[in-house]
Amino acid sequence: MAEEELKDHQEKELPLILLLGLHPSALPKFLPKVVQKFNILSPFDSPTTPIHEFLINHAQSIRVLLCLSGGGALSINQEILNCLPSLECIVNAGTGVNHIDLTACKNKGIIVTNAGTVFSDDVADCAVALLLDVLRRISASNRYVRSGLWPIQGEYSLASKVFLSTP
Repeated sequence: MAEEELKDHQEKELPLILLLGLHPSALPKFLPKVVQKFNILSPFDSPTTPIHEFLINHAQSIRVLLCLSGGGALSINQEILNCLPSLECIVNAGTGVNHIDLTACKNKGIIVTNAGTVFSDDVADCAVALLLDVLRRISASNRYVRSGLWPIQGEYSLASKVFLSTP
């Protein structure tokens, strides 16, 4: 968002939040919902400015940080927190908080939230699917067929032996 667009958007008198992590364009379904409720300040608004300089110059009054850390590339550490003296809350859109200095947040009285267990069912489904894939050799057989070995070497068994001992 250009500076003129940011000023026009801020005239809507919505709360201003800081968006750190992924570029806003990486969130085509999520971002429109956020923009309806908040004005967004993002370092991507000033791509040539180093993050700490951007925060010191533009984010002194920010009370809420929305963290969209894709793959843990972003670290909310003491140095970042020192640039945000008015920060009261960090909202992490993911489940983990290992990229956030929780001790520093606690010392500064900053509330940290995350998505909790919202992905637990999906992770469990994926784990079961991967287990079936390994036990039935689905991916391995797919690679076997695609490599052209099936007509040459013949069948590829999808079975594997699993031995379970019961008392």
